[in-house]
Amino acid sequence: MSAPGTPLVTPSAATTADAPRPSAHPALRRVGRVLLDATATTVLVLVAWTALLAALDVSPYVGKGPAQVWEFLVTDADAGENRTEVLDLLGVTLTDAAIGFVTGMTAAVLLAAAIVLSRTAEGAIMPVAMLFRSVPLIALAPVIVLLVGRGVASVAVMSGIVVLFPALVTIVLGLRSASPQMRDVVTVLGGGPRTVLRLVQLPAALPSVFAAVRISVPGAITGALIAEWLATGGGIGYGVVSAVGRAQNTKVWALVVVVTLASLVLYTLAQLLEQWVLARFGPAAGRA
Repeated sequence: MSAPGTPLVTPSAATTADAPRPSAHPALRRVGRVLLDATATTVLVLVAWTALLAALDVSPYVGKGPAQVWEFLVTDADAGENRTEVLDLLGVTLTDAAIGFVTGMTAAVLLAAAIVLSRTAEGAIMPVAMLFRSVPLIALAPVIVLLVGRGVASVAVMSGIVVLFPALVTIVLGLRSASPQMRDVVTVLGGGPRTVLRLVQLPAALPSVFAAVRISVPGAITGALIAEWLATGGGIGYGVVSAVGRAQNTKVWALVVVVTLASLVLYTLAQLLEQWVLARFGPAAGRA
């Protein structure tokens, strides 16, 4: 019996009182960490850029530093025109990259599902994917242009090829990482391979899918630049070649800087989306 005046404390109340309190803002901390990583990467690139120009003793006529690019885009008398031209080219490149990203990721997800469902499909798909990956895109470009022309289709094929193979391998590994016990439960309850894929393997593969997305974002931009250089004659890919031919070196550096920053921003957005989706729908969400 407790002494008079002493409040009764039930075991459940004591357990609740002693339990550690959940963190107030875990999502904000994750976002802050992603943004801090992006900022650190940007600072590192700027420092390395400046240091390499000085260490290699690059001619100021050829090598332009951050200050010269800033003047070209922001403070010069004709900075407004320069900025408009660069952003117009960037818009074309991002559109081309989006086409390649959607094409490559869609093909990767569908082919990964086919590989997981059928060993025969794996034997047919993987050698072809490896062939496209091993042959330089510059060598394939003339054939692609002859087959599909120089329009959107060539952008989709060239940029999609860059995205496809790494995304395919990553997603296949994610699908095969599903718990055998969970697969057995669905099978015992009467589910077939497609049901197992939908209910068990796809949720388990979410981290791998987002890893493929993060890999594919800069890959899609690279593929778009190659397609613009070799096929379409537009966007930053062609703008760099044109500026080099006219000895517009500051413009070349500005184009490279802008497309690099765009790639970093998109990669960071992909990381933030990954954090949000996995926190709600990932394998660990149900155990939280």
